[in-house]
Amino acid sequence: MKQFEMYELTIKGEEPQGSQALVDVTAEFTCGGQTTKVKGFYAGDGNYKVRFYPSLAGTYTYRVSGLMQAEGSLVCLPNEDKKAGIVRAEGTHFVYDGGGLFKPFGTTIYALSHQEEERIAQTMETLSTAPFNKVRHCVFPKHYDYNHNDPELYAFEKDADGKWDVNRPCFAFWEHLEKQIFALADMGIQSDLILFHPYDKWGFSHMTMEENLIYLDYLLRRFAAIPQIWWSMANEYDLVMDRTMEDWYDIESFIVENDPYHHLLSNHNCFGFYDFSRENITHQCVQTILVQKALIG
Repeated sequence: MKQFEMYELTIKGEEPQGSQALVDVTAEFTCGGQTTKVKGFYAGDGNYKVRFYPSLAGTYTYRVSGLMQAEGSLVCLPNEDKKAGIVRAEGTHFVYDGGGLFKPFGTTIYALSHQEEERIAQTMETLSTAPFNKVRHCVFPKHYDYNHNDPELYAFEKDADGKWDVNRPCFAFWEHLEKQIFALADMGIQSDLILFHPYDKWGFSHMTMEENLIYLDYLLRRFAAIPQIWWSMANEYDLVMDRTMEDWYDIESFIVENDPYHHLLSNHNCFGFYDFSRENITHQCVQTILVQKALIG
């Protein structure tokens, strides 16, 4: 494996009993006296995966415990690419873990992952020659102007009563979404991933807080080791009427506590700005028409 790049370990096993989202699989990776503990996830077809983001070069030992057991050692080669790794906030700038400066120039592809393959391919081709190095896009499908279609795949399966079952992830959906994230990363484009939004006719914006946290737990197990990810708690969080401000604070805390790599984290508004002075918030995500008030320089 290589420093600042995602490493994936796959272990075969029986289908989990009970929740397929909250499987009891954890792994510890140790190098140079530093240990990182991560949760594994179930990916379907008897495949349990552990994804790890090595921040140090050197020899790692690892141990997987819980439903799956494994142990071994790995050599992590140094990465000399200054644009490698997770983007961090440093003062008033963004920098890669590799040391290079990141200057964001972004656009939105909100519901791209929920479109037909031809549209996805066309958009990716366009982005490959465009100047953008960051895009904001949604986990859940979007029901709004220009997006009234029903996608082929959804994040969860349904139970016998036709209700979304967050304990049964739709593995084809998650493979499809991460395929877009990986394709964007290969083009040098960061994914500012929108975790919630209000433009919904399927019921995802009305999930209970317990359901929200189970969904986030699975998402973080699966995506947190991907370097080219930012967390946007919501798009226009203040229009998600089922959530209180305390709910957003709980979501914020849950993300920080369950992301071992501490990706960039913010929240996007419609009317009222989120409190960007909060300790866990790494940068401002501001929607406003008053751009002339921004300081230049």
